[in-house]
Amino acid sequence: MDKNTIIGLLLMMAVIFGFNIFFSPSEEQQVQQQEQLADQGKKENGQKAATTDSLSASDFAKLKENLKNYGGDSAVIKTDELQVALVDGKVKATLNAAGKQITVADAEAETLAPAMAIALRELNDAYTRNGDFSAMMVPRTDSVVIKNDSLQLVISSKGAMITRATLPAYKSSHKTKHASFEENVEVFSPGENQYGFMLNTSTQRYNTQDFYFTPVEKTDSSVLMALNFANGAQFGIRYTLKPDNYVVHMEVVQKHMDRVLDSSSPMYFDWTQKMRRHEVDGMFEERNSTLYYKFVGDDDVDYLTESSEEKENFTDAMKWVAAKNQYFSAVFIAQKQFSGMTMHSKPFDKNSTDFADYLKQLTVHSEVEYQADNANPASFFLYLGPNRYKVLNNIDEMINQYPGGEQAGSDDLNLTRLIPLGWALFRWINTMVVIPVFNWLGSVINSYGIIILILTILIKLVLTPLTIKSYRSQAVMKILAPDVKAINEKYPDQADAMKRQQKIMELYRSAGASMFGGCLPMLLQMPILIAVFAFFPSCIELRGQAFLWANDLSAPDAIASWTTEIPIISSYFGNHISLFCLLMTVTNIAYTYVTMQSQTQQQGMPSMKWMMYLMPVFFLVFFNHYASGLSYYYFLSLLITIATTYAVRASVKEADVRAAMAEYNKKPKKKSGWMARLEEAQRQQQEAMRQQQKRGGKRR
Repeated sequence: MDKNTIIGLLLMMAVIFGFNIFFSPSEEQQVQQQEQLADQGKKENGQKAATTDSLSASDFAKLKENLKNYGGDSAVIKTDELQVALVDGKVKATLNAAGKQITVADAEAETLAPAMAIALRELNDAYTRNGDFSAMMVPRTDSVVIKNDSLQLVISSKGAMITRATLPAYKSSHKTKHASFEENVEVFSPGENQYGFMLNTSTQRYNTQDFYFTPVEKTDSSVLMALNFANGAQFGIRYTLKPDNYVVHMEVVQKHMDRVLDSSSPMYFDWTQKMRRHEVDGMFEERNSTLYYKFVGDDDVDYLTESSEEKENFTDAMKWVAAKNQYFSAVFIAQKQFSGMTMHSKPFDKNSTDFADYLKQLTVHSEVEYQADNANPASFFLYLGPNRYKVLNNIDEMINQYPGGEQAGSDDLNLTRLIPLGWALFRWINTMVVIPVFNWLGSVINSYGIIILILTILIKLVLTPLTIKSYRSQAVMKILAPDVKAINEKYPDQADAMKRQQKIMELYRSAGASMFGGCLPMLLQMPILIAVFAFFPSCIELRGQAFLWANDLSAPDAIASWTTEIPIISSYFGNHISLFCLLMTVTNIAYTYVTMQSQTQQQGMPSMKWMMYLMPVFFLVFFNHYASGLSYYYFLSLLITIATTYAVRASVKEADVRAAMAEYNKKPKKKSGWMARLEEAQRQQQEAMRQQQKRGGKRR
């Protein structure tokens, strides 16, 4: 090895040594690396150990104690996935998890699969937490049916809740995964309606929805669902149905519950419902479905908004709360009162899987008076039925059939407010005139199409004395149309507008006509038009009633439909065309034409004519979604109005009008004070316009 080689090797060693010194980790970095390696080792060991788990000795001791308290030395607890038994002092368990069955022959002596350990811990915690109620936690699958001619109820042993409420007199018109068109309407079905009571001690709360009740004292129309305790205490809910009644009496009954609960602790009431769809056209269901409520001592009934999510918290005493659909409602009526209430209504998102079958998620939380040593601490009346005025108006009669009903009805319930019949004047017209006549016709005529026809004729007959003079004025104005045209031609200048108008008014006055005759019939009919506008979409009697091509007078009579969504237009017009609405529009255009014949086109207002013809088109868009019965009524009303107009015109002869005008002109004219003031005002306005025109000419 020569000198240069040795020097080269020494230099290489120096570079390597220096590199190691410069880039070697500090003492702190070395400690951190060692900790990371230790953590990684623990993680790897943990992953290997994750295939097994265990319960502590104290956990097993508590589990055995809970099993013995529940069923003695041979206790067996079953849930949907887990079965736990006490055999010869040992815990034996079987778990169905992810399609596999895990069995432990002696759980105390063996390590456990993680799923088994978790299941046993949850079971142990639940039974420890629920104490005396633990014996009622074992699942039961039985249910009880009570019924009368109007209502059929299925009551589940779990929570003693009514899980299905069926109305045999009404058929479903909205096909869902739950019901076809031919099945009876269900106000709610299993999985859609949950309610219960929260019972309290100083340290614990017990929700009756978590426990399984035993049916006792069962008859065809009543049942007591009971929780029976080992110390002789009993907590139960009794349901009773009277014949031909949509109201079910729900009583909380108990014995010796002061052995289980604190007597001074309150009881809470919780109710949730997924409000289901019932109707073919969902737009009106969405507009007319939400939570309604009434305060104690208040005549008014209020509700949460139907179109968006809303939550309210009230501290005042509440008499009743209702999950109100377009045509059906579920109402909880307290015999005494609810002590304040929190309510929440949330529409289902259009993109959710529930939107096709459900409208809103409703939640109610309240407090009710409770004493553990009271045999009957609370009582309620549940109305589960149609939003039919005749039925809701007789709610007191239905409630009074039950004990305590008079106390519940001492405060006017006003359940008829569940039916939206318009503001005060329009509601009065509906309740005092339209509904009584409609119900009377329905008692003698089977076809609701004929009933609407007769109702329309009766309304027109009532209005005829008030409108016949107006129809005659229109007829006279049509005869005088050439005279009005001549006046317009004689005074074409805008400066003579007042004089022109004065001459036209004098002409009409001489013939006994009024310029405002065409407006008066509409003004007189407007309250009734608005009243029936509110009545028909809320009239459950029309639901499912066919007439001519309309299968359901409470829904649009679509003769053509499409699936393409048209922005904005689809939101208002929908994806169909309703024939009665189309006929109403055509008739409305014809009526506009007839009306315009009796009117002269005002100078400077040529667009008014087109505006008049555009209004019926606007109504076509607006009413296309409404009940076909409503469009049918307006169609008939317009036809009768056109026929009446032509009949009056035929009776008004031009010769008679001219003779009346000649006779009028022979008489001395005595101006009234009002007319004199009007003419003076017109003269001053004309003079002002002339002066303005002169000043404008000088400036030019």
